[in-house]
Amino acid sequence: MSTVAADDRRRLFEVAGLLLTYPDDELHEALPAIGAAAREIGHAGVRDRVTGFLEWCATTGREEVEQHYVATFDLRRRSGLYLTYYLHGDTRKRGVALLTLKSRYRAHGLRLAPGELPDLLPVVLEFAATVGPGEGEAPLRQHRRGVELLRAALADVGSPYAALLEAVSLALPPLTDGDRAAIAALAVDGPPVEAVGLAPYSAYDADASCTPTHAPEESLR
Repeated sequence: MSTVAADDRRRLFEVAGLLLTYPDDELHEALPAIGAAAREIGHAGVRDRVTGFLEWCATTGREEVEQHYVATFDLRRRSGLYLTYYLHGDTRKRGVALLTLKSRYRAHGLRLAPGELPDLLPVVLEFAATVGPGEGEAPLRQHRRGVELLRAALADVGSPYAALLEAVSLALPPLTDGDRAAIAALAVDGPPVEAVGLAPYSAYDADASCTPTHAPEESLR
C-alpha cells in the first residue's frame, strides 16, 4: 500500500503526466500552473522531487530541454515511455496488454488521440489522476516493474526526468522480492522478442477515431 495520500497521488499523477509529455510551447506556458499544483502536494519527498525537476526546467534553455527529451525518450529504447514494452517487448502478449488497457479506458469514457498507444506513461498517469484510487491507479500498479525499469534507466544516465519517476515510485506500493528478481532479470536479458509483433493490437485498433472525452480545461494543460 502507498504511504502517499490519495489527494497527493492525484496531484502528482496529473503533474507528472503533463511534465512527461514533449516540452512544446503549450507545456512551457502551463509551467506556472503546474508549479502551483506541485507545491500543493503535501508529501515532502514527492513534492521536492517534482519541484526540483521544475527548477531544472526553469534554469535550462528550452532548446536544451527539448533536445534532452528527444534523446532520452525517443532515441533510447531503454528509457522509452511505453510501459508494456518493458515486460513484453514486441510480442503478442504486449498486444493483449494494450487491448486490456484500452478496454479499461473505454469503460470509464476515456478515448485515446489518433495513433496514441494506451501504455504511454503520460496517458496512464492521466487516467490514474482522472479516475482515482482503485480502478484508475490499477494500470500503474500492474506495470510497477516497467515504472521501476524506466526509473533506473533514467537514473543511470543522470537524467533530470529520473526525479519524476522517483516521485511516481514513491506513490506506488513498494516493490516485492518477486518484483526485484523479475526486474533484475529483465535488466540483464531485456524484454522478450517475437517476430509477429503487435499485429493483434493493430487489427483491433482499426477504428482509431479516438479523442479524450473529458474537457481539456479540467486538466492543467
